[in-house]
Formats: sequence, C-alpha cells, structure tokens
Amino acid sequence: MSAISLENLTKVYATGVTALDRLNLEVGEGEFVVLVGPSGCGKTTALRMVAGLETITSGTVRFGDQVVNGVSPRQRDVAMVFQNYALYPHLTVAENIGFALTNKKVPKEERERRVSEAATALGLSSMLNRKPAQLSGGQRQRVAMGRAIVREPSVFLMDEPLSNLDAKLRVQMRSEILRVHQTIGAATLYVTHDQVEAMTMGDRVAVLHDGVVMQYAAPRELYNRPANLFVAGFIGSPEMNLHEASVSEAELVLGSQRLPLGPAGTVLAPYRGRKVIVGVRPEDLELGRATEKPAGTATLTADVRVVEVLGSESHAFFSIDAPAAGQGVLAAAVGEAEGDLPAASAHNGVARLDPRAGVRSGQRVTFGVDPARLHFFDPDTGGAIR
Repeated sequence: MSAISLENLTKVYATGVTALDRLNLEVGEGEFVVLVGPSGCGKTTALRMVAGLETITSGTVRFGDQVVNGVSPRQRDVAMVFQNYALYPHLTVAENIGFALTNKKVPKEERERRVSEAATALGLSSMLNRKPAQLSGGQRQRVAMGRAIVREPSVFLMDEPLSNLDAKLRVQMRSEILRVHQTIGAATLYVTHDQVEAMTMGDRVAVLHDGVVMQYAAPRELYNRPANLFVAGFIGSPEMNLHEASVSEAELVLGSQRLPLGPAGTVLAPYRGRKVIVGVRPEDLELGRATEKPAGTATLTADVRVVEVLGSESHAFFSIDAPAAGQGVLAAAVGEAEGDLPAASAHNGVARLDPRAGVRSGQRVTFGVDPARLHFFDPDTGGAIR
C-alpha cells in the first residue's frame, strides 16, 4: 500500500487559473519522491494540498487507505520543512527542535531523548544551547529538519529546503537529507526547481509543467527515455539538442546532412516523407574525423561558435543548418505562446567534450554519434516515438 496517494488532484483558483490539473501520484512506504518543474508549474501547490494548507478543488489525498481531504493539517501526521527555516530566534537549538513536543506536553524525559537522537543524526549535538543567530545557514536548515524529525511523522514534506544555501552547501545538504531519510525511513515528498537535486535525490521524479505531470519515473528513465519534448528539454544540463529533420527511406535528413537511421528505421517507418524532431544528448556527440568512426556511426559536421571550459569538461556551442526545435514546433508541443520563448541565437546545439580536445571558436568539426543514442519525437504531439 502506498504511503501517499493523489488521485485526480485539481486546484482551480477563484480567478479561473488552474494550478494543478488531475494530478495522479503515489509515494510508497519509505520512498523519496521529488516534484520538479519550472516556477509556476504547481509543485508547491500540490505539496500544500497534501499538507492540508491549501483547499482541494477536486480529487483525493490518501495516507495509506485513509482519505484525508477533510482532515486538518494538525491531525494529518505530516512534518513539513519550508524554504525559510522559520526558527524562533529567542529559543535555543534544543528548544526549537523540541517545540512541537513541548506543545503536545510530551514528558520531559521522552522529549529530551527524541531531541538528543535528532541532534545526533543531524550533527547538532554540540550546538543545542546556541540560538539561531549563532548558526550558519546550513546549521539552521538542519535545525528545521530536526524539528520535523522529532515528531516521528509518517510523511515528510519538503518545499525547496536548500534554495537559500550556497552551491557548495547545497551539495553537502543533499547527502545529509538522504542520510537522514534512510535512517528515518518515512515516505518523503520533496519539491524543487533544481533538476540536479531531483535527479540525485529522488527514487522517482515527477516532472510537472503547467499543473500537469509530464512524466513520473526513476531518474535514469527520465534521462534515457524522456516521454515527450518537454521532459527531453528540461532534464539534462546542458539540455538535449533538438532539431527538425525529415525521414527518408533509410536516412534522416538533417539540414544538408544525412544520418543513417540504424535501429530506428523500423519505428520511424510511418514517418517516411514527414518531419520529426530528433534529439541527441550533448555527451553523446563524440569529436573526431568521419574516417575514425566505426561503421554505422552517424556523423555530423558543425561550426563551433563558443567554447566554455569548465575544468573537468568543456561545452562547445555549435551551429548546423537544420532548424532547432525551439520556436514554433517546441512551443506548440508544450503549449507555450511563441513569444514566451527566447529568440534563436547564433548557435543551435551544444556538445560536452573533454577539455583536452582543444576545440576552438570558429573551428569546423565533425561529431560522431551512435544512431541508437538518438531520440525521436512527434512534432505535432511532442510525444516520444518509440
């Protein structure tokens, strides 16, 4: 039985704006599930509806086999960790962590035991007598987590808890949260706009767009088999290269270039003579001359416009003469107005390369790519072509 079940969960505001549209989601016992998407996609609204802090227009929230739509937040047995730490400045770390237990009149001995266990798990044992003003941002966030842990809830809800921390501390806290989750074992629903957090933390990840779940799967599945254009473009950094192409008998016509279809020939048979969207991950483009590539490898000639060297890797932004799926086609597929999308730039693709390759701006290069690593999407529906 799932710890959390959301069935056709919908939220429509009085203004007529639909924040969440028939969301269906299940979180198993002990599972860490992440809701990710751009700002305004409905992920925080969904979390607040699970917590009971937002009224439900229609649909059902269940904890186990119990419907909790009409249950008050206080009685839902959930603990929520917010983006802002909401600590009481006049209370010590121990008092902040144990605040809910004090309110519930939990006996002192039991309260001290639970506070001590939470502090030990979070590395706060030496700071129990400090006030929040004497703590760093990461330490304050751990206190906020401790306050949730001591309640021993059946469900944890986390709303972008790391967004106020610097990049290095966010990395440390990601592993800290996962370690605590593994220790506590409660079902956790975690909201973030950061796809790196989503992909590294979630057992499963739900990608939301305009209140609709675009795909709900394990991180590897999202990355390797995106269900549609939105997921393909949203998951991955740098994002997947997406171009318009035409399908011929045994080749993919990409601008002035022709790529062998390989194993995709069969699945693309219904699209012969028609357009498709072809996608390739930046790391699947391998630098080299065509003569160096194994038989069957597709080759792509491109003009490098800009090179960003990041130390362990470099990003080569290039242009080819095939239209990028970024204006009309992609806009229609994800339901955006064309005016909301950025204008086309001098480059329309990017490759992730070894910095020792020495690629320079202005250079013409040939990339090799295994046709089996190409992704294909229907330009009308945006759905993946399997």
